[in-house]
Amino acid sequence: MHLKKSFLIAILLSFISLSAWEIYWRSQGYHPTINDEKALWAKERAKLEDATQNDVVFLGSSRVYFDFQKKVWEKETGIKPIQLAVPGTSPLPALTDVVENTNFTGTVIIGVTPGLFFSTTYPKAPPWDRMQSNIDFYHNLTYAQKSNFFLSIPLQKNLVMMSADEEEWSDDIDLKALLRRQNTGERNGKTLAPPFYNFGDINYDRNMAMSERAATDTAFANSIIRVWNYFAGVSPPPDKEATTTYFLKDATKFLARGGKLILVRCPSSGGTRIGENKFLNRETHWDSLVNLVNAKTYHFEDYDQLKTLTCPEESHLSKKDAEFFTKELAQIMIKDNAISNLNTH
Repeated sequence: MHLKKSFLIAILLSFISLSAWEIYWRSQGYHPTINDEKALWAKERAKLEDATQNDVVFLGSSRVYFDFQKKVWEKETGIKPIQLAVPGTSPLPALTDVVENTNFTGTVIIGVTPGLFFSTTYPKAPPWDRMQSNIDFYHNLTYAQKSNFFLSIPLQKNLVMMSADEEEWSDDIDLKALLRRQNTGERNGKTLAPPFYNFGDINYDRNMAMSERAATDTAFANSIIRVWNYFAGVSPPPDKEATTTYFLKDATKFLARGGKLILVRCPSSGGTRIGENKFLNRETHWDSLVNLVNAKTYHFEDYDQLKTLTCPEESHLSKKDAEFFTKELAQIMIKDNAISNLNTH
């Protein structure tokens, strides 16, 4: 009887403690959201196995992730896209995965964020390794990992305390993330990375949208800009020659088997755009790339309705502007016969 009573007390104390923890973080403005983890990417990647010639796949980094809204794209084109963009990564390993590990002959839309697309082909470099780790996870996925992911979804959707994505820096509230954030600022005279707060909300369908806070709170948006400035200061010079050669190899193979390739330059603004114009300018990077590949290409600066879009934190569109960007770009591509509109079939 004493053991049973102790067990019940332990359960009660645990429940009270977890409830207090949940209530506290909700009071700090957090809300339940799906974790942007490898298992979620793998679930989306699995759709490629049965994809048809009518399907569309998005590859790229966070600009493609934030700026292309899946529901809007589906409404405009009649096609539900497969979203495989990953923040902070090069799209080159992902294109290789499509070319070498699938028979897909549909449309691949690749976002060209200059600092990442042209960054590197070195396997251990973060932009490459982060993307490749998702690919490797998918190909080596176990039944246990798959089960754990699906069982965790109801908890992720309902409990703030389950927030724990795989970003190196984030404002997640699991113990690992809380301890990691103690390493920001300065130590021993060395400037360390600034805190990197989550500024997007993701759903189970792997659609990312900028949070309302990032879109409207200038101080919060500035904290993200500081991260971009830090990255710009510590990133090695881009390897344009190697990345272009690598890309053209896969692009040529994909096009030869009947696939369609589209390159998109998503908006950027403010200091980030100034830096891109100075170190990764359009003529030497975007123009030189598109002149080498037989693909449709779309640069936001070429369209009056897109070139004035402003990114709250200089690199990604707000949810409202992302929906507008997606709608307008889809209509431009349809008119250009770059993609099909299944709504008219």
